[in-house]
Amino acid sequence: MTNWRAVGLGFAAGIVAGLVAFVFPVVGHVGAGLIAGFVAGFVAGGSLASGAWHGLLAGALGGILLAVIFAAVAGTAGLVVGGPVGGVIGGGGVFVAGVLIALVFALDSALGGLVGALVARI
Repeated sequence: MTNWRAVGLGFAAGIVAGLVAFVFPVVGHVGAGLIAGFVAGFVAGGSLASGAWHGLLAGALGGILLAVIFAAVAGTAGLVVGGPVGGVIGGGGVFVAGVLIALVFALDSALGGLVGALVARI
């Protein structure tokens, strides 16, 4: 069963770590996913699979939220610059790229969740 409290705490930790990650662009965002997953996996405890699942959910929610926000911003900018077609192309393209990035965040967070569950067992 999913522990939504663990997922929410991991999601919140990922958002905070993601904001800090802008100082260290690539390494920081990978670390943010690992931190989000670690927190979710640690709080959820249980088996390693449970930790990975909770980390995956925390990372996926964070990635999807970022994709939606950036798609809205790009769609608005595209609408201003290129009219309705520019808005659809700008927002849609960024959303598709954002969903792929969310998948990477989710896998990264699943690894962090596995480690978090392992540490919680010790």
